[in-house]
Amino acid sequence: MTNRYDLSNAVVCTRETVTPPEAPARATQADRRARTRAALLESAAQGISRYGYTNLVLERVASEAGYTRGALYHLFANKEELALAVVEWVEKGWYDELGHLFANDADPVGALVELARGYAVYCRRDVSRVMMTLRAEFEGRDHPVGRAVKEAIDRVVDDSTRLIIAGRTSGAIPPGPPPRELALAYVGGVEGLVIYLSGQAPIDEQLAERATLGILGLHTPTA
Repeated sequence: MTNRYDLSNAVVCTRETVTPPEAPARATQADRRARTRAALLESAAQGISRYGYTNLVLERVASEAGYTRGALYHLFANKEELALAVVEWVEKGWYDELGHLFANDADPVGALVELARGYAVYCRRDVSRVMMTLRAEFEGRDHPVGRAVKEAIDRVVDDSTRLIIAGRTSGAIPPGPPPRELALAYVGGVEGLVIYLSGQAPIDEQLAERATLGILGLHTPTA
């Protein structure tokens, strides 16, 4: 009997086409510029927090960020422009993390408490002292950086005032000092408390909550 190779039973192997993995996309000039800017802003914020604006040395800012002084001057014309960018950067970062709480008119007391607790967490970072440092340094002086800081703080006070008015309207916050004065006390009191207790978790959050309730004229928890 003649053996025949039945092609119907044969296993046909085909060579699979293997697609090589795509090479990672190279960073664009815009990406590199953004990374450089972010690193310089963070370094400058830390420098302002430690030394203040007057004693800020741009060469040190660049070096600690891992860049040359030339790279810094390519993005910022001078120290004033850099400081203004830092103020804007810090304010944006704060609002990105906590700003959504200002929209909670349904529970204004809860929003103010959570803002205070969130600010305590935020102030565990070095850059959190930027606004307080600059405000103290430019107090009583007409300077672009001082004005920018004041405008940023005024926005927080305005938003806090709106929550206090909502709380007064609903009856959640008892009558007392005018809303804006109460908001100033709230912002200033919480800011000072959490900065002086920076890093002492969770006491900073707990006392920020107590301070908020006390300033609003509400009973504070006993525990």
